[in-house]
Amino acid sequence: MSTIGIIANPASGKDIRRLVAHASVFDNNEKTNILQRILLALDAIGVDQAFIMPDYYGLGPRALDGIRLSRLQVEMLDMPTTGTDRDSTEAAARLRAMEVGAILVLGGDGTNRVVAKGCGDVPIVPISTGTNNVFPSMVEGTVAGLAAGVVAMKVVDVNRVSYRAKRLEVYVDHELIDIALVDVVTSSDLWIGTRALWNPSQLREVVLARAEPGCIGLSSLGSCFQALGAREEQGMHLRLGPNGVQVLAPLGPGLVTRVGVQAHRLIAVGEEVRLQPGAGTLALDGEREIEIYGQPEISVRLTQDGPRVVDICQCITEAASLGFFCGSPIQKL
Repeated sequence: MSTIGIIANPASGKDIRRLVAHASVFDNNEKTNILQRILLALDAIGVDQAFIMPDYYGLGPRALDGIRLSRLQVEMLDMPTTGTDRDSTEAAARLRAMEVGAILVLGGDGTNRVVAKGCGDVPIVPISTGTNNVFPSMVEGTVAGLAAGVVAMKVVDVNRVSYRAKRLEVYVDHELIDIALVDVVTSSDLWIGTRALWNPSQLREVVLARAEPGCIGLSSLGSCFQALGAREEQGMHLRLGPNGVQVLAPLGPGLVTRVGVQAHRLIAVGEEVRLQPGAGTLALDGEREIEIYGQPEISVRLTQDGPRVVDICQCITEAASLGFFCGSPIQKL
């Protein structure tokens, strides 16, 4: 039996960057519409069952209201909810235990980060519905559903159409306390507050797993020195400060500003970067998560222990080459 998990974050795309920058609101009506298109795509290609994470808005039940599915059986995961990001981690862990074939994730970098903490080796298909979207793809839900479906149905070899993401492991006094998928940032802010990063004058150091041109956030800052994609076995460490090279980067939607970079260097997979001591906060994938007091030893290690990510275009191409969408293998001209 082919099974799919779906984790949709109703809170993604709604943080303070709608006020301090010009980020668009990714409302829950659109997320509901995306879920409907995903479910219709899964049904069309013959996936047997889908499990959706419950949430306070009821995205799953709303998506099921008014659509006709001929084969696909859809259930809500039987789990308690807290209305926090712990729900996504818990849902991912439950879907992993159920041995689903793939997990579709609707959210931004932060949502995918917490899903990665629970999904294990289950391949994920990230769909961008957040503010900072370096990790997930801006892709039509129908196509993402097709890709997840052919993986779950074992039409394609998942190892050929996916890659293992990099991961940034955060250690405080040599104890692993959290992870990130794109960036870890130290800030002089003493409290988590509104969580989102938007003021570059408060940032001290950045460790990047990816430095990609054309992306929003700190990843774009690193790409001004060297582009580093998802599959390259390197990351980057930057020290920021007003006396450094003034780099122009899009830190948020409509927020293009100069950031002083005092030093930068590439880091290899397996390398650990020790950050400068000092009180403040640690931000993971664009959101302040950890308050730091006193002078603990903080370090970040770059690894390749992140989630397995489906390359949507490659996946669809592979399935097409096998004749899957024609109903049977086809003879090449």
